[in-house]
Amino acid sequence: MILEPRFACDEAVRVVRNIRNDGTYPGQPTGAVLVRRGSVGYVRHIGVFLQDQLIYSVHFLDADEQRVVGCREVELIPADAPWIPNQFERGDRVTALRTLAIEGVVVAPVDAVGEVMAVIRDATPIYYHVLFEQRVLQVPEEALALAVTPLSPVLEVYEEG
Repeated sequence: MILEPRFACDEAVRVVRNIRNDGTYPGQPTGAVLVRRGSVGYVRHIGVFLQDQLIYSVHFLDADEQRVVGCREVELIPADAPWIPNQFERGDRVTALRTLAIEGVVVAPVDAVGEVMAVIRDATPIYYHVLFEQRVLQVPEEALALAVTPLSPVLEVYEEG
């Protein structure tokens, strides 16, 4: 099987999702965000992982910190391609802001909690595949909010004085 790279060395690319440390990036804890979605970088090297995945070493020239990070092809688009920022990512817990129904049958009531399975950014508005209980629904971004669940981090507020 011959893998044909979509991007070339020195080509400007944009990441479409946050890139987190999978444990292979030194000096950062596992799970830490290394590069924010929407960031632009330049392909420096193209390699192969497990003989069936192309991995691009991308140099991000952020004002705060420069990083070279490995990215899968599905995480990249050309830097000059239209970019519409998305609010949620795969794995995010979300709640329905509207009642979601199929042919008049309610399948997810308002405030139902689901998990984003995929971001569909091929059109405007952005849609998400969201798993509500045992059903995956395609939901527009404006019909969702970030879920506050027992697993959500707690924001502590302290009063001075």
